[in-house]
Amino acid sequence: MTYQDFLQSKSILVPSSGIDIDPNDLHESLMAHQRDLITWAARKGRAAFFTAVGTGKSRMFIETAHLVCKRALIVAPLGVVKQTIYEGAQIGVPIMPARSQSDAAPIGLTVTNYEMAHQFDPDYFDGVVLDEASRIKDFASKTRSQLIEMFKHTRYRWVATATPSPNDVVELANYSEFLGIMPRTQMLATWFYHDDEGYHLRGHAREPFYRWLAPWAMTLKR
Repeated sequence: MTYQDFLQSKSILVPSSGIDIDPNDLHESLMAHQRDLITWAARKGRAAFFTAVGTGKSRMFIETAHLVCKRALIVAPLGVVKQTIYEGAQIGVPIMPARSQSDAAPIGLTVTNYEMAHQFDPDYFDGVVLDEASRIKDFASKTRSQLIEMFKHTRYRWVATATPSPNDVVELANYSEFLGIMPRTQMLATWFYHDDEGYHLRGHAREPFYRWLAPWAMTLKR
């Protein structure tokens, strides 16, 4: 075994668990960067859209869930629900607004707000999207723990939020745990140390950490 082989054996890989979609199935109005991220997210199956305002984040996760899932639940802030339905309509994807399981779409996409997510049966859906996912930023919050527990067996999972701060380690850890990539405590222990000022990336861990992050989290600023 060469030294390079030894290093490769120690790397933490994040396998794909999604499907390959036909680019011809994508809505014709979608732009090149959106088409690339949609096909990537569909192939990954569990991934994060860290894309800035104005990049069409909603249309990307809507089209992804539409093409991959039989039934998917989109969880969003209350003020974003109507906008989500509108964005879906622009690319020909109907989205059913619902406040409880009885209102969920029999097939396709359903959208609800974070406060009502507990009213749904996670086993009914094969996919879930957390929009404005910074809602689970606080690791001690009831919402974070509830959503992680509810959807821990859901086959397809995506989170979407504007580009998170590179220094917001806890936020990244929560997304990792929700997506089933790696538990929060393991992520922090593997690459970070903690002091009175918070978590800091270990010097030798910089390249391994970003190699681990890159396969499941796509960042786009413009």
